[in-house]
Amino acid sequence: MATIPVDDSENLEKAIKRFKRMIEKEGIIREYKRRQYYEKPSTILNRKNKAVQRKLMKKTHPRREAKAAY
Repeated sequence: MATIPVDDSENLEKAIKRFKRMIEKEGIIREYKRRQYYEKPSTILNRKNKAVQRKLMKKTHPRREAKAAY
């Protein structure tokens, strides 16, 4: 649970910005969106396998050669 201590003299907008940054840093919104709908275990496995394949393809893909300077 993210909590932000707020002083009486602190601007409310500033406190809200700090709260939003903390939530973003902790990944609470991302986790909420991920858990919003049920995902079958086979779907999770397929998504992870596709991510690994993309990573391998990116690693083995031939990179562009640097152009020779004239």
